[in-house]
Amino acid sequence: MTAAAERIAQLRKLMAERGIDAYVIPMADFHQSEYVGEHFKAIRFVTGFSGSYATVAITKDKAGLWTDGRYFTQVLTECEGSGIELMKMFVDDTPGTVEWVAQQVSDGGKVAFDGRVLSMGDGQAYEEAFAGRNVEIDYEQALVEEIWKDRPRLSEEPAWFLEEKYSGESTGSKLNRVREEMKKAGANIHLVASLDDVAWLLNMRGNDIDFFPLVLAYVIVREDSADLYVEEKKLNDDLRKMLKENNVNVHPYNDIYEDAKKVDASATALIDPMKMNYALYKNLPCKVVQGANPTILMKAIKNETEIRNVRNAELKDSVALTKFIYWLKNNYDKMKITELSASEKLTQLRSEQEGYVRDSFEPLHAFGAHAAMMHYSPTPESDVELKGGQMLLSDTGGGYLEGSTDITRTTILGSISDEMKKYYTAVYKSMQHLSAANFLYGNHGWSLDVLARQPIWDLNKDFQCGTGHGFGYLGSIHEPPTGFRWYIVPSKNEHHQFEEGMMVTDEPGIYEEGEFGIRIENNLLTVKGEKNKYGQFMHFETLNFVPIDLDGIDPSELTRSEKEWLNEYHKECFEKLSPYMNDEERAWLEEYTREI
Repeated sequence: MTAAAERIAQLRKLMAERGIDAYVIPMADFHQSEYVGEHFKAIRFVTGFSGSYATVAITKDKAGLWTDGRYFTQVLTECEGSGIELMKMFVDDTPGTVEWVAQQVSDGGKVAFDGRVLSMGDGQAYEEAFAGRNVEIDYEQALVEEIWKDRPRLSEEPAWFLEEKYSGESTGSKLNRVREEMKKAGANIHLVASLDDVAWLLNMRGNDIDFFPLVLAYVIVREDSADLYVEEKKLNDDLRKMLKENNVNVHPYNDIYEDAKKVDASATALIDPMKMNYALYKNLPCKVVQGANPTILMKAIKNETEIRNVRNAELKDSVALTKFIYWLKNNYDKMKITELSASEKLTQLRSEQEGYVRDSFEPLHAFGAHAAMMHYSPTPESDVELKGGQMLLSDTGGGYLEGSTDITRTTILGSISDEMKKYYTAVYKSMQHLSAANFLYGNHGWSLDVLARQPIWDLNKDFQCGTGHGFGYLGSIHEPPTGFRWYIVPSKNEHHQFEEGMMVTDEPGIYEEGEFGIRIENNLLTVKGEKNKYGQFMHFETLNFVPIDLDGIDPSELTRSEKEWLNEYHKECFEKLSPYMNDEERAWLEEYTREI
């Protein structure tokens, strides 16, 4: 019996003792964060799956793991022998978790989960699914906690203050803007549980989440004050001073649940069902108004200071990544380089840049067939040596005081097959079409996504995930409400039209299972174009300047505009990067940014 199968058996034993027919385990912390700290990696502990997006549901004789196309291959590898069935989200007629659980549980049964890690929206979905069926929903069952004997402690890392020269707006100003939105919603309190929203609102950063510089905390915004729930020992003098100046009272982190019960029953609370856990929602005794956290749109539209800073961060990051590609292409056949040693080299190069804080997410360095897994991250057990005739996909990012980056380059090592080059060229075309988009104000990601899909659809292929996502400023690297995908996923919150100042990634790809994967990703800034009788036109500014590997491009497959865009982009790459290169790197850069 595998470790995963044994742990599932332990959970089933507890379920049987408590009359639980189905138990649900989300990939989440108490704040619905996309990436979580070690304490919250319950799915990895139970199943062995190490990806960042999943939900597990267990009955007395079945177990399913729901995830999207980024992780299908990875689940089959990591969960082999566990008895877990891969449930392919957004594919054909695969039922969602709630639908599947509702099918498995008979009338009069019992569904359970730890309501602190299940979103309010999902909890309500279970309520709706079982309405009229006499099924008990028990949201106070932390079963994984009972079998996880050596569970890591909650992070105790210190927090720090992000000065206004980086944030571009004071905490007081942000609180006032939120209070204006509360008034519009008819609310006199607003409970903020999502960590990136708390961090943005209070200009507070920390080290409690893997790769994301966030702090485990909640905030209740009131009409003339606010309450912050955080372990006080995390706060330094700068944060204490800022909080006092803005009438923000500090309380112990876990007091939020009891304090929520004490909210005046006559109050009206604005809460985001996608950004709050179910247990916290159930503890509120007052009227609630459901809506997106006002901070979501506020932080997605970067201010002038943030934009200026991000441009600086992108240049630093482009220097580091370009030096890495030079090193890789010139040394893979002269020394032993593996996925892990390549990852360490790039992190080292980033750390040499002024203002570097940490990588902005887990580095994904995938060689050859590993790259077909989309979000494969090497481990000591899976690490392989790089060889010629294949490609290394590096999806990485840097977190700097001036902002965060998320960029992918697929580097050609030696000579690749004509098929690989054909697909590499198609991926470039897809990325370029979206980067060069000129569109009327009012467009959403789902109305522009086809621009990137078309060259790949023309090959009767698809990449089974979104084409791009908003990214935060020293926050979450996947930041709503911007994103590109051809279908709408309500839980992604990617529903807003593009506004000036929004930043988004552009990252199409082709993934051939067991063979290779190709992804090319740039970071884009939404800017205004011409305004005329037809309306306000918009377009994107490319923020990063890392060459696209010409060893993978077949010029005969490109149109004139596709060549012109690439040549102009490479011209800018050379102009911006060459001052930071040594003589050998500069000569190489000139060759790899040549006109085609």
